[in-house]
Amino acid sequence: MILNYVWLGFFLSAFAAALAQTWLGDADAFARLMTALFESAKTGFDVALGLTGMMALWLGFMKIGERAGMIGALGRAVNPALRRLFPGVPAGHPAQGAMTMNLSANLLGLDNAATPLGLKAMQELQTLNPQPDTASNAQIMFLVLNTAGLTLIPTSVIAIRQTLALKQGLADFNAADIFLPTLLVTAITLACALTAVALVQRIALLRAALLAPLAALAALSAALAWWLHAMPAQQAARWMGLIGAGAILSAITLFLLVGALRRVNVYEAFIDGAKEGFSVAVGIIAYLVAMLAAIAVFRAAGLLDALLAAIAWAVAALGLPTDFLPALPVGLMKVLSGSGARGLMVDVMQTYGVDSFVGKLAAIIQGSTETTFYVLAVYFGSVGIKHTRHALPCALLADAVGLVAAIVVAYFVFR
Repeated sequence: MILNYVWLGFFLSAFAAALAQTWLGDADAFARLMTALFESAKTGFDVALGLTGMMALWLGFMKIGERAGMIGALGRAVNPALRRLFPGVPAGHPAQGAMTMNLSANLLGLDNAATPLGLKAMQELQTLNPQPDTASNAQIMFLVLNTAGLTLIPTSVIAIRQTLALKQGLADFNAADIFLPTLLVTAITLACALTAVALVQRIALLRAALLAPLAALAALSAALAWWLHAMPAQQAARWMGLIGAGAILSAITLFLLVGALRRVNVYEAFIDGAKEGFSVAVGIIAYLVAMLAAIAVFRAAGLLDALLAAIAWAVAALGLPTDFLPALPVGLMKVLSGSGARGLMVDVMQTYGVDSFVGKLAAIIQGSTETTFYVLAVYFGSVGIKHTRHALPCALLADAVGLVAAIVVAYFVFR
């Protein structure tokens, strides 16, 4: 129901803004909204079409792992921790293995693998859902953890910074100097998301079975981050790429070998899984177009700029520092559009310098936040969820905390 009001609010506020702009003499206001509306529909279809191949590929390999018993074994291995967060998911259920692989891919920054694996996990969770059109507690917890996903190193952001630094003539520039602050911000965001959902669902987090693996993950991440931090940016990015790609390809190879040893017809299993992937990708087109269209008209009406102006006025009125404001649009846009936020980040770096305070802050925000509305539309749309319950408020709360944390951490580290 909340998503319904938000979606409707995007359109009605955009129409009201365009009406006001027309009355004030801007004859092109409605034309801009129409252009944005049709372009967003095309973009939604293009995104879904691009996702089709990735879905077919990864769900094909997942089907091999499932028939080989590897997904079930992974689920049993992580059951002591996940059963605390997902009490409605039985021990050893395929959803546990799929969720673990998705969260691991997010940790390694492998977006191409994380999304198909996440959609597979959402499908498995849907098999346990007593109300197919309403999000279950487990589905909400999983989605919110994805919108606040812990990323060890923002590889794409570092690559963009390195490229811009070369164009701006910066010698000996360390493009990876933002990844420790980014790791800290994503950890804060994840903790907030986890706490918010746990409070609503009355999940006790202070349990040894849950805290122990989280502490181990934090220690491993910190050790790897510290090791990478001592390297030059390009070398760190290469190592991270090697670790991420090696982990995923090792898992695929393991699935194939175990499947062959257990006499699974791995080719037929892959084809069956790939067919499922195609169906899922087609099924999310309507949800994706609906969300992208609403966001597009909201932006085209100038309402995002108006929101930024109001925030700037409020910050100045409170007497707080305002030098972070040029990077703020990146955070607000990231909730709505990943590509839009990336464009704004590049614009900030080109305008103020990639090594400037706001340039670093924009990179931290881009690397530590998620496209909440996109994830909501794709993940819930893939299984036909219409009633999202408390998923959106919890995700937006985590986004807000993450944005504030990025600003505070940037001041602490770079000021």
